[in-house]
Amino acid sequence: MVWMRFSRSNPPRNSAMILLVDDNRDGVLARQSVLEELGYQVVPAHCGADALQWVEKQIFDLVITDYKMWPMDGLELIAELRRREFANPIILLSGFVESIGLRPENTGADSVIQKSANEISTLLRQTNRFLNPKKPAASSRTKLRARSAGQS
Repeated sequence: MVWMRFSRSNPPRNSAMILLVDDNRDGVLARQSVLEELGYQVVPAHCGADALQWVEKQIFDLVITDYKMWPMDGLELIAELRRREFANPIILLSGFVESIGLRPENTGADSVIQKSANEISTLLRQTNRFLNPKKPAASSRTKLRARSAGQS
């Protein structure tokens, strides 16, 4: 696991809100701790029903959910979020990614991460990708504008 340490008195600031859903309290605490140390605001939910209640009252920039939960699993939660027109990214975590073939194309998630020794570093990389997208370099933007202007 990759652990990054910041001074508690001066953590980096990030206004992104993350809903973290897992019925395993230890898993929630570990992931929440790492994400909060990076400055993200994290709201834990311990089941799909709690997650749906939170989404009704709060805007989340990202949802991270476990696959295997009861009574509503991660796929059912994702389907319900999408039915409710939740358009922000969703990351699905599972220890069964490879064995049952979980992929973004068949889950409704934007990213699917295998639980493993690399899980935290992969989760942080994907979270950063969704919440802090890189802007094109100035030269790229200039080229895009020039191409667009030439097409009109």
